[in-house]
Amino acid sequence: MNPIFKKAFLPLIILILSFNFNSFADNSNNFSVEYPQIIIAKVSHTIKIKANADLLNQIKTDSSHILINGINMPYEIEESDLIVNYKFRHKEIVKIQIGELIQSTEINPIPLWLSIFPPLIAILMALSFKEVFSALFVGLFSGTLIIYSYKGSSIFIAFFKAIFAISDTYIINSVNDSGHISIIVFSMLIGSMVTLISKNGGMQGIVNILSRYANTAKSGQLVTWFLGVLIFFDDYANTLVVGNTMRPVTDRLKVSREKLAYIVDSTAAPVASVAMITTWIGIELSYIQSATVQIGVTESPYNIFLNSLPSRFYPFFTLAFMLFLIYKGKDFGPMLKAEKLARQNHLTKQDPNIQKPNGDNELEMAANVTPRWYNAGIPILIVILGTLGGLLYTGWDAAMWADTSLGFSKKLANVIGASDSYQALLWSSLSAVLAAVALSIGQRILSLQETTESLLTGFKTMLTAILILVLAWALADITKDLHTADFISNALISINVAPQILPALTFILSALIAFSTGSSWGTMAILYPLILPASWYLSHSAGMSDEASMNIFYIVVSAILAGSVLGDHCSPISDTTILSSLASSCNHIEHVRTQLPYALTVGSISIFIGLIPAAYGVSYWIIFPVGLISLYSIVHFFGKKVEE
Repeated sequence: MNPIFKKAFLPLIILILSFNFNSFADNSNNFSVEYPQIIIAKVSHTIKIKANADLLNQIKTDSSHILINGINMPYEIEESDLIVNYKFRHKEIVKIQIGELIQSTEINPIPLWLSIFPPLIAILMALSFKEVFSALFVGLFSGTLIIYSYKGSSIFIAFFKAIFAISDTYIINSVNDSGHISIIVFSMLIGSMVTLISKNGGMQGIVNILSRYANTAKSGQLVTWFLGVLIFFDDYANTLVVGNTMRPVTDRLKVSREKLAYIVDSTAAPVASVAMITTWIGIELSYIQSATVQIGVTESPYNIFLNSLPSRFYPFFTLAFMLFLIYKGKDFGPMLKAEKLARQNHLTKQDPNIQKPNGDNELEMAANVTPRWYNAGIPILIVILGTLGGLLYTGWDAAMWADTSLGFSKKLANVIGASDSYQALLWSSLSAVLAAVALSIGQRILSLQETTESLLTGFKTMLTAILILVLAWALADITKDLHTADFISNALISINVAPQILPALTFILSALIAFSTGSSWGTMAILYPLILPASWYLSHSAGMSDEASMNIFYIVVSAILAGSVLGDHCSPISDTTILSSLASSCNHIEHVRTQLPYALTVGSISIFIGLIPAAYGVSYWIIFPVGLISLYSIVHFFGKKVEE
């Protein structure tokens, strides 16, 4: 390099490179503008205008106006920032003017209608290929591709940026959250506890006690139902344990394999979906939290879960419907024929085309183990009582509890609402696992190595759920960034859908997706981040108060979950439906064919007597009796007696 150039120009170049261009902009124009990273058309966005001290004092003194494209905009002052909310309509030059100072920037917002593509693609992929992992990933990728395509990148560059954004932005952010990590750890702990208490004979001990009371076809079905309700904390554990254990008993009592599979299948997900401590609860809380963050609802996810329980009509009605069938000794449709054949010693066999999934022996009792009920009973009680204790401890407010103007139920609801449910679930599940380990090793039922292997196997059983969760969280973040809920709510408003009809429509949509994909959790992962915020916006646009809107919100929470359970019951590709056939050694197609009329019957009652009246404000004290009477009447008038 020329020495003269070094001496004359190199310092100048260094000075230029080190110069702060933002400071230069601030000094010349007295303000700089910070736009959102992702801008969506027709949606209000926050623009931050950073003013220097002189300009800020001038604005405070003479109340200067802020003009955006000639329109006088209201603003708020936060420290040294001026906050303005503005809706970008289309690609345009945005001119911001304060007094005589002007800044212009070209903005190319993403059209709002494109925001529906990521979840829509995920739904269509799930319906077409019957696989939820690829559906969620492709939906996630399409969202990031849209974002980076509108950030000025070429399609080629946007393609690679979208891939990088999935991993370093959305997936990392989805697990970089204490609540999400708590859910993952809790799910793994519950999975390990279920596996361990199955291996150490605790579950078998409970089953053995109950099976003593099965002496007739009716009592055998009743014991199977009761056992299905008792094993409430995991639908897979429920299905495999109850089906495999009760099959010899029901065969002896001449109960059809189809009826056994129906009872097993219909006490698995329905019970797990309404119980307060299950492998489902963490998943539900995470989906609810994702939605509440979008709409700014401060109520805790656990409190929303509790408030949504009364409107979970399909799970509750399903459990009651089975009891009516058993009590009356009646059946109808294909199940009636199967039961009559079973009484004549004709039992259908397992479909040889349905293969057992790998590792399905993870819930089988270890060899040479004496079943003892308390090896399962003690850890389960610790989970239940520990969670309740943790909720009370973390949410306790002595002043509120001493307030005599509040009733006991209101105080309890306030305590649970203010509690840290994630902490309570973690404490109780870890304590239960330690108790199960102590019982297994202390009684020399399992060695330390066998116990550790059982725990690791339990962790593995939850891997599928955790992968779905992470992708679902990431897709929820994409839909939040793209304001998909705004698009859906605007569409619902434009076609004048009444907020009271939304829960029923949601229930049907959820059932269809779950039927096509065979996955309750995958369905919830897709629908919760979309429909919950849309229900909130739709209710408010119809002029409903916050309290009335929250009631619709609670019912929609239930409708998504209950609909996914219904679709799961009807689907021949559902994992729990297949496991029910396997555990009961029933022909899989016969199980689906005999269960379908029962599931659709309860689903119809849930819509017309449950969801729609509840959304219009009819009391649950009226809905449940009318629904139960309707189901009992169907069994009484349409069912036919199956002789013992």
